[in-house]
Amino acid sequence: MASNDYTARHLSVLEGLEAVRKRPGMYIGSTDSRGLMHCLWEIIDNSVDEALAGHGTRIEVQLHADGSVEVRDRARGLPIDVEPRTGLTGVEVIFTKLHAGGKFGGGAYASSGGLHGVGASVVNALSERLDVEVDRDGATWAMSFHRGEPGEFLDGKDEASPTATFVPFVDGSRLRKVGKVAKGVTGTRVRYWADPQIFTRDAAFQLDGLVRRARQTAFLVPGLELEIADDRTPLAEGEAAADRIQTFRYDGGISEFVDFLAPDPSLTATWRIQGEGGFAETVPVLDEQTGHMVSREVQRTCEVDIAMRWGTGYETVVQSYVNIIATPKGGTHQTGFDQALTKVLRDQVAANARRLKAGTDKLEKDDISAGLTAVVTVRLPEPQFEGQTKEVLGTPAVRQVVSKVLTQGLLDRFTSAKRDDKAQSGLVLEKVVSEMKARLSARQLKETQRRKTALESSSLPPKLADCRSSDTTQNELFIVEGDSALGTAKPARDSEFQAILPIRGKILNVQKASMADMLANAECAAILQVIGAGSGRTFELEAARYGKVIILSDADVDGAHIRTLLLTLLHRYARPLIEGGRVFAAVPPLHRTVVKARGRTPGEVVYTYSDAENTALQARLAKQGRTFDKPQRYKGLGEMDVDQLAETTMDRRKRTLRRVTITDTERATEVFELLMGNDVAPRKEFIVNAPGFDRERIDV
Repeated sequence: MASNDYTARHLSVLEGLEAVRKRPGMYIGSTDSRGLMHCLWEIIDNSVDEALAGHGTRIEVQLHADGSVEVRDRARGLPIDVEPRTGLTGVEVIFTKLHAGGKFGGGAYASSGGLHGVGASVVNALSERLDVEVDRDGATWAMSFHRGEPGEFLDGKDEASPTATFVPFVDGSRLRKVGKVAKGVTGTRVRYWADPQIFTRDAAFQLDGLVRRARQTAFLVPGLELEIADDRTPLAEGEAAADRIQTFRYDGGISEFVDFLAPDPSLTATWRIQGEGGFAETVPVLDEQTGHMVSREVQRTCEVDIAMRWGTGYETVVQSYVNIIATPKGGTHQTGFDQALTKVLRDQVAANARRLKAGTDKLEKDDISAGLTAVVTVRLPEPQFEGQTKEVLGTPAVRQVVSKVLTQGLLDRFTSAKRDDKAQSGLVLEKVVSEMKARLSARQLKETQRRKTALESSSLPPKLADCRSSDTTQNELFIVEGDSALGTAKPARDSEFQAILPIRGKILNVQKASMADMLANAECAAILQVIGAGSGRTFELEAARYGKVIILSDADVDGAHIRTLLLTLLHRYARPLIEGGRVFAAVPPLHRTVVKARGRTPGEVVYTYSDAENTALQARLAKQGRTFDKPQRYKGLGEMDVDQLAETTMDRRKRTLRRVTITDTERATEVFELLMGNDVAPRKEFIVNAPGFDRERIDV
């Protein structure tokens, strides 16, 4: 029988900051390092909002050795006067009352990131101790909080500590006047210690994330200087405190941001498109006469600022922001951007279809965004976000505003009579059409390369010596250099699960070539066709026909170059294969030494893989008094007997393989562009400054 004793007394009513401490994940997402950083960003964003409003040009963030963090600015300073409805000072209202602040009615901020009015109070509720100092009216005013409760810490002469005795206010709270400042000097300093009762033991401030956010903010707010100092560890010998300070300031704004984010050389200049639009919105507004919130229709203005450029590659980097707050999951502003971009480019290609030889096929979003780097920013009062973490913009009217501004800006570019605009617009149209053709070619290639039965293998390159097994996890593809190596490798393999694909010498350097040129190259096209998983954006790891792709090249400089060219191809057009740990480099031996035995016993064969290893072997044998034949040095795989190649390089039980991995995708892309790209000067500088470089060893 159901119980009837469930009554109103069983309901919990969480008041004030209790709700934050009880359900912190609702406000900061999690209680690990990610949530800890979210709290810090809430405090920093308050100072950034002041800078956006035209007050203050510098923000300092300091990570202290005791685990606390301090944010300092020289803006207007928090209000210190008494708020009439609560009878509390502005400082206490901001740090103790949820949904309280200067970002609701639009009087203090036209647009801001911390619009919910819960940022400072949530950080306070989740801090073991929080100290705030305000410079204003010729004095420094201070207030401290313990887990959200105002009071005083009895620090004495010691450094401020969250474990110091705390005396809460009883009769009434007050701001302490702790010093004097010059007339006109204003600013705010907030220092807090995260509460170990709330956050996980391993939660820590992430310097890399903080630096990225500071750099991003400096790009988004031109003229604002942000300084990051990390004092959490003692200085090393010879290290100065200034060495740990990182400062960011960019006067060029998001145009510089796009240049910073772009992963490839530029095809066009950075286009800057700006505009604004108005819309009506029904929102609760405070009625000054009644003191209550009433629903009214208000007119909003949304400012749009977009910077974009196309590069020579195919990677897409699009970042969106609302009032300088990143929206990694997009929202209505990014939807408007995508819609306008797709529509304008489709219309322009259709209008120039004959010249571009585009046919009747339609552009897709991926064709247009290939090589695109863009930063989309909007500023508007009281944007609607999905949740306190502000990852998705939900204001519906913004989509149309962004779409209209971008459409007009792009049309101005594509219809401009200026020579530079016409040239760059032409390059963009040629690129997107080329990407469309490459996509269609790759799709057609993909449809013909799937092999489910032995009969279907007839569509594969005739020079491929395929394996018999259909078990992808066991199958291996050896890419070998030349017909001579093929002549040895083919009989040395286990034809049940090992396939051999020979290539002629050095393939095309795809880092310098377009995707169309790559597909037109017989060797590159054959490699991707045999792997059978598509290329570039269409590459599907699950469709790959082999569990391992093994590069088998000679153990010399030319072999290393060929291996580098093959890795460049796989990194650029089959990167998931590398990220999945399915690309390997075989390690063939460089020398073969026969150590003589006594009597008629066959001699022992020892393989070495470098000159240093061979020298060490000879020294060791001489020391042991053993005799050996003159070592045989392999100039190439073709010089090895079938049994020798099988034993040392292809037999799973005895061979050595080096797995090719990627730990930092962005860094790997930078290195490939540096070593294999079009720009010669940085490559020359890299080679000249490389450790162990000896000019005398260059054969001029």
